[in-house]
Amino acid sequence: MAKPSATSLKMRIFHRYLGFFLAGIMAMYAISGIVLIFRDSDVMKREVAYSKVISTQLNEKALGQAIGDKRLKIESTNGDLVLFKNGSYNKVTGTAEFTKMELPYVLDKMTHLHKAKSSQPLFFLNIIFGLGLLFFVISSFWMFMPGTNIFKKGMLFAAGGLLLALILIFI
Repeated sequence: MAKPSATSLKMRIFHRYLGFFLAGIMAMYAISGIVLIFRDSDVMKREVAYSKVISTQLNEKALGQAIGDKRLKIESTNGDLVLFKNGSYNKVTGTAEFTKMELPYVLDKMTHLHKAKSSQPLFFLNIIFGLGLLFFVISSFWMFMPGTNIFKKGMLFAAGGLLLALILIFI
């Protein structure tokens, strides 16, 4: 049997220890990714009641911005009281009472980290994690000696995975 090259041995070592190092964050991204699939539903969310005093005489758009609801639609107005889905707003006093469906604290923080934008301080973590995953992809091809049966089977699985990814992208 052929002796593994120095590059192959180094790749295996880097792959192993980077895998151990990133295990926690990979678990976090996996969990938050699953949670994000259900972001358009109330799965895992709980109702939280809010009462805020905001500016008076706000229009629909400004009211939505003030309470953090981009999709706010006023359903009816009864004098000074404005009614919308899940709440109300008094135009004179500026009191807004409403409920929101929110994820538990830890899941909420995980999903915000998962969706980090370049304007947020932790976006570097997403870039570093993405590069780590890319290294796993590349280094996995140095795990086994070329020409061995397990390497050949691995290439077939890699081709199958690539084909599946391309199908999913273009469907």
